[in-house]
Amino acid sequence: QVQLVESGGGLVQAGASLRLSCAASGRTFSGYVTGWFREAPGKEREFVAGIRWSDSTTHYADSVKDRFAISRDSAKNMVYLQMDSLKPEDTAVYYCAAGGRYPYISGDSYSYDYWGKGTQVTVSS
Repeated sequence: QVQLVESGGGLVQAGASLRLSCAASGRTFSGYVTGWFREAPGKEREFVAGIRWSDSTTHYADSVKDRFAISRDSAKNMVYLQMDSLKPEDTAVYYCAAGGRYPYISGDSYSYDYWGKGTQVTVSS
């Protein structure tokens, strides 16, 4: 059974950095795409960043481009999201997701088959 477990969230001030981690177990993700999504109170879940394991191609939402960086460690079966220059509007629950049906990075949550339970990120002004 595939499990994704996020960690690294917390409460920080605007301008600070956080690094989220996603530990994957149950299978290797060669050929998969893994992504980070976030959901703020009263808002729909939105795509943040994705990475294709086959060639490390990445894709970002415009709102986080140049501030966030997604990476993966295939030896450890881990995915990371480095978040710099955090803003109050980045406050949300962040979810790790993995999908293997499509060879491209999708921003649609329905393209992902496996989800973690999320980690809270709160950025104060």
